[in-house]
Amino acid sequence: MIGVAKRIIIVQMGPLPVVMVNPYITGQTGQYQTTEGCLSLDGERPATRFQQITVQFQDVNFKPHTQEFTGFVAQIIQHEVAHCDGVLI
Repeated sequence: MIGVAKRIIIVQMGPLPVVMVNPYITGQTGQYQTTEGCLSLDGERPATRFQQITVQFQDVNFKPHTQEFTGFVAQIIQHEVAHCDGVLI
């Protein structure tokens, strides 16, 4: 998205920003249809997302983590990981 081959996202979870280096979604359940907006595009577009996901990533110290996310946080992570894969909604 920015012309540099880096996979880094930051997700705000309550008061804490969670940095994910090299995030990959390794599991997903509960498919649903939604519409999303994006700062890269005008308006909203349809998107297929999953209610629960499992993500493997490294933290800012490159320590590996595997964590499950649900609901809106899971939707945000899916949107941002799609950007890392070069996909715009």
